[in-house]
Amino acid sequence: MTVQEFAGKLHNNIARIIKGKDDKIDLVIMAVLCSGHVLLEDVPGTGKTVLARALAKSIDGKFSRIQFTPDLLPSDITGIHFFNMKSQEFVFRAGPVFANILLADEINRATPRTQSALLECMEEKRATIDGEFMEMPSPFVVIATQNPIETAGTYPLPEAQLDRFMIRLSMGYGDRQAEMDILDNARNIHPVDSLAPVTDTAELGEMINAVENVKVNEAVRGYIADVAIATRTDSGIRLGLSTRGVIALKKMAQARAAVRGREHVMPEDVIEVAPYVCAHRIISRSAVVHEGADAKAEYIRKLLKDIPVPTEEL
Repeated sequence: MTVQEFAGKLHNNIARIIKGKDDKIDLVIMAVLCSGHVLLEDVPGTGKTVLARALAKSIDGKFSRIQFTPDLLPSDITGIHFFNMKSQEFVFRAGPVFANILLADEINRATPRTQSALLECMEEKRATIDGEFMEMPSPFVVIATQNPIETAGTYPLPEAQLDRFMIRLSMGYGDRQAEMDILDNARNIHPVDSLAPVTDTAELGEMINAVENVKVNEAVRGYIADVAIATRTDSGIRLGLSTRGVIALKKMAQARAAVRGREHVMPEDVIEVAPYVCAHRIISRSAVVHEGADAKAEYIRKLLKDIPVPTEEL
């Protein structure tokens, strides 16, 4: 099976539940094919949680959900060692982070101390608990949500944590037909519960390896570097793309090429994914930084228009 066929199968299954969001579904699938994490920033009730659940069901993976609140502790995420009176020894009780798809719901409502419990898990795919390394299952993907409107009592994600998300996007509202389809699907039983797996984590692992082997020639690598340099030298940007962000841009471009049925990356792949990879990683010198993901993504699109695109045969 090719990556394109795999992604199409996964997309069609998720699209049975998520209506009118085909582009968003594709972006999330691409991120998963890079073993990347996703930050969904939107108002409540736009399908963020449903998307995460539908993805987990589709890959037959273990799904965990954490509702982030101000009183949540790091150990509530990673787990603890407790003393078992019966066996007279300490036993590890794994936290919800040990899952294939982890939904971190309203992640910005927890304190920075609790948010930081995810840093090692997201980057190194492991947790250090009482001096012991605990490996995450494979694949391991965090899908975090936050509401950009209701910010009272929230703790903005630090740059170090934002940088660990492969992409940030907004779900947005569907069109009239999509809303009608959603109403038609509304039943006493949640539609996600009716989804059947169309693949498994082992096959997903094979597809992740295939994406890593998609070719990125020198011209395209140079273009990706030019995009990074442009974000670092633009007069309107105070903090540009990090090295981790450059790697994420390359991986997402590889995933898009594979999903489109190609074995090599083209500049158009970089252009299409750049706003979702770069926007949350930059800090603007102007008020645009306070205007949310969409405004910063548009800023990246305008920036890309001034960067020469490779035209040689790829």
